[in-house]
Amino acid sequence: MPTDDFTVHIVDDEETVRKSLAFLLTMNDFAVRAHESATAFLRVAPQLKSAVLVTDLRMPDMSGVELIRQLNDLKLKIPSIVMTGHGDVPMAVEAMKAGAIDFIEKPFEDQVIMDAIRNAAVRLQPEADGPDDPGLVRERLAGLSDRERQVFEAVVAGLPNKSIAYDLDISPRTVEVHRANVMAKMKAKSLPQLVRMALSAGMRA
Repeated sequence: MPTDDFTVHIVDDEETVRKSLAFLLTMNDFAVRAHESATAFLRVAPQLKSAVLVTDLRMPDMSGVELIRQLNDLKLKIPSIVMTGHGDVPMAVEAMKAGAIDFIEKPFEDQVIMDAIRNAAVRLQPEADGPDDPGLVRERLAGLSDRERQVFEAVVAGLPNKSIAYDLDISPRTVEVHRANVMAKMKAKSLPQLVRMALSAGMRA
């Protein structure tokens, strides 16, 4: 989808973040609007057409998770990406349960956020694909070993490798190996995609 077909709405309470991200996206030919709070965005959201939301997870007036839930309550279909700090993965998973299609861990590469926005914009097309097929996901899950399944569940719960290693009484290096095997067997290219698979299969991520 051409970048001039939609507008990226940035919601972050930190002015420096809003300005730097808006500058990056504008210089790469995205149409951009910035909002200083979730409340400010909600005031204009019902009138928006072809919008993609990029919101911070932790904000003083309303969290990114609550913002997405409010959009759901208003029956507004705005593809949403959550920006999250280190250690916020469990909250980011909650955002995906609420309807976010991706989360980006800070700090992130410029290309990562731009790719995520373009992927989100695809959801604006009527023929866009839905979430991963639950049957296919369960079939891939069945191909995991017991240990890989344990690592899978821990990873989508947001636990870091060291915690997983401690809980399973194995080395962090072994966790890394199992994690790589899980990503390969599940055909997941990223942690957000792995989380989406877990949710589509009905797992409690």
